[in-house]
Amino acid sequence: MSHTLRLAAAAAALVCSSLASAGTLTIESWRVDDKGLWEDVLLPAFYKANPGITVKFSPTSPPEYNSALNARLTAGTAGDLLTCRPFDVSLDLYKKGHLDKLNGNPALKSFPESAQVAWQTDDGKDTYCVPMASVIHGFFYNKKVFSELGLAVPVTEADFFSALDKIKAQGKVAPIAMGTADQWETNQIVFTGIGPNHWKGEEGRKAIIAGKKKFTDPEFVSTWDVMAKWANYLPKGYQAQTYGDSQNLFGTGRAAIYPAGSWDISYFEGNSKVEFGAFKPPVQKAGDPCYISDHTDIAMGINSKSKNKADAQVFLNWLASKEFADLYTNKVTGFFSLSNHAIDVKNPVAKEMISWRNQCKSTIRLNAQIMSRGTPSMENELWNVSSQVMNGKMAPKDAAAQIQTGFAKWYTPGK
Repeated sequence: MSHTLRLAAAAAALVCSSLASAGTLTIESWRVDDKGLWEDVLLPAFYKANPGITVKFSPTSPPEYNSALNARLTAGTAGDLLTCRPFDVSLDLYKKGHLDKLNGNPALKSFPESAQVAWQTDDGKDTYCVPMASVIHGFFYNKKVFSELGLAVPVTEADFFSALDKIKAQGKVAPIAMGTADQWETNQIVFTGIGPNHWKGEEGRKAIIAGKKKFTDPEFVSTWDVMAKWANYLPKGYQAQTYGDSQNLFGTGRAAIYPAGSWDISYFEGNSKVEFGAFKPPVQKAGDPCYISDHTDIAMGINSKSKNKADAQVFLNWLASKEFADLYTNKVTGFFSLSNHAIDVKNPVAKEMISWRNQCKSTIRLNAQIMSRGTPSMENELWNVSSQVMNGKMAPKDAAAQIQTGFAKWYTPGK
C-alpha cells in the first residue's frame, strides 16, 4: 500500500470512528408551531457551534403531548430531550423517574432562582429541567388615542383611573378592551397580572403556600377591589365579549387599553395596523416598588433512559447560552428567555416588556404552584369569582372568602 493510500485509509478510518461516536438526539415538544423555527434557525446555529451532533425536533400537538409522551416513556421509545411544561406535569414525570436530576448542572448557572421554581420539587431541593422562556403580563395602549388626549403612560393606579376617565369622557373608543365571557383572562391576565403589586410578588405567593397569609387578607381583597372598579370602563355588553372579541376591538383601534400577555404581541403585529406600546401594571402609590408576572412557561430536561446523555448535556449547555437566548427571544416574539444574559430585543414592544425585569421584581401566576392541585380547582374558581367581581355580581370580600374556603378544604400548609 502506497504512503498516499495509507494516509487516505487512516483519514477514512478517523472519519468513520468520529461518525460512530457522533450523536443523534431527538427533542420531544408540544410546540408544533415552532418546527420551522427549530429546523431553519435554532438547530443550524447549534450545529455551527457543535458539529457532529444531529438533532431531530419531533413535536406532538399540544392537547396530546402529555399522554403521548407518557406512552412513549413507558414503552422506552421517547426522545433524549423532553420539553417541560411548568410545575405539576413535569414534576410528575420527575417523580416517575423519567427526568434526570440536574442539581448543580452547569447549564443552570445562567438562570436566576425564580426562573427555576417551575421545574423543581416542592421543597426546591431538586431541579430537573433547564428553563427556556416565560411570558410577561402588562397592558398595551393605543398610541394615537393617548397622544390625542395628551395622556402619559400611567405609573400609579390613580394615573390609570384618571386616564380611563379621560378616555371615557371623550367617548370615541372603549377605555379597556376586555370581556368576561371566556373567564380565563380575568384570572391569568388581570388578577395575577395586577395583583403582585398588592401582595408583593413572591413574598405574598410564598406566604399563602406557607399558611402565613390568607386570600381574605387586605392585599388580596384589594386586588379584587381594583378589578371591580374596571366595570365602569369595559365595553358595552362586555359580559358576552370573548378573548377574540377583545383582540379585535383593540386591533381595529376601537379601544384604548388592552390587558395583555406578551404572546399577544405577535398577534397584533400580524393582524392589526394600530400603533401600540406597553406599560407595566400600575403600582398602588407613587414610589412603591413594582412587581411583574413573568410567568415561567417552557423548559427542557434529559430523558433518564436516553442512550446519549453526553450530547444531551452539550445541548442543554447551548440552551443556556446567550446565543440561544437571543435567537429564541427575537424569533418567538413575546416569549422571553429566562436567562441572565443581556439580550438586544428587536421588537419595540417586546423590548419594553423585557426591560421591566430590570425595574421590578419578577413573580409567577399566583396559583401556578401547588395551589391548583386539589378540589375545588383553584384555577377554575379564580376564573369564576374574578369574572363575577368584574360583572358586579360578587363583592371582592366574598370572592376572597370563596377562594380561601375552597383552598382550606384540601390544603394544610406544611404537608
